[in-house]
Amino acid sequence: MGFYVRTSVKAGPFRFNMSRSGVGVSVGVPGFRVGTGPRGNYIRTGQHGVFYGSTPRSSSVHVTPTYPLAPPSNDVVMEDVTGATVSEIIPSGRDDVVEQLNAAGSAFRWGLLTLIVALILGAATLPWGLIVWLVAAPLCIWLFLRDAAKRKVVLFYDLNDLSAAWYNSIVDRWSWFTGSQRLWRTVSSGAVTTLNQHKRNAGASALIRRIPAIAGLNGPPHLASNIAVPGFTAGKDGIYFLPDRILLRDGKRYTDISYRQAQLMGVQTRFIEDEAVPRDSLVVGETWRYVNKNGGPDRRFSNNRKLPIALYSELRVTSVHGVDWRLQCSRSDAAPAVTATLDSAPLAELA
Repeated sequence: MGFYVRTSVKAGPFRFNMSRSGVGVSVGVPGFRVGTGPRGNYIRTGQHGVFYGSTPRSSSVHVTPTYPLAPPSNDVVMEDVTGATVSEIIPSGRDDVVEQLNAAGSAFRWGLLTLIVALILGAATLPWGLIVWLVAAPLCIWLFLRDAAKRKVVLFYDLNDLSAAWYNSIVDRWSWFTGSQRLWRTVSSGAVTTLNQHKRNAGASALIRRIPAIAGLNGPPHLASNIAVPGFTAGKDGIYFLPDRILLRDGKRYTDISYRQAQLMGVQTRFIEDEAVPRDSLVVGETWRYVNKNGGPDRRFSNNRKLPIALYSELRVTSVHGVDWRLQCSRSDAAPAVTATLDSAPLAELA
């Protein structure tokens, strides 16, 4: 299938290979013990569910109220809408992959520390420092390789036809996001409740604050897998869609939720844009920066200008655990199309 990127995965000096007999590992550096590297995890889906091993709901499409990206008035109360933190969400997986990822994320970089110490010590003791650098060089190389292995979790997937077809469709449709001009994550929102707030905020019903987001297929930084992993990153946070779970990241911390626990929604939203409208967006109207209750311009402001109303799409992922990811995309058709595919997960298998 198209989502299989490779049959082998590299983690530091280790190379993991998947075959019919399971996952094998080889080392490209003489003297490097296999026990030093990460474990090769193996997940297979089939008629009877999900098998884990290792080496030793419905979507909707509608138009939401208009939201502007304008500096909010001081009296509009903005509330955080990013949901529960990763540390507050208990992993749902029946394996220890999340535990491994957290260990990989917190692994200390001994190679970098040793290199810095060797450079300082060598420079302070020249010309004898040349001997220090000569002795430290192989040690630094060894430690860098060891750190690279410790900071990666290897995860192989072997999917049956139904799961493979579903996941391949997700990867194929992810180009709707990766090819979009702009992506954002909504991090806070505030309701416009008074007439004065309405007038000073382009006639919007609510304000939001958003940060840039990036869509990709490489997965989180501490995971090495044989398949493409569609996901989003926004700041230090990330959300990734694996065949058997939704993975959440906050910096170096991880947790997961199952597809059964997630509510997915793809919607179209009208957005009053205070920046340049992306080229792949549709402008569906315009309004004044400061507007009267009848929709006309407020003549009290000399710097009043027209703002375009763009049609965007939004992908929202929530759960009873407090997960709340709101991704806004400049393509109005992207989120509904991808959500429809995500919602068709073979839940009998991906329980």
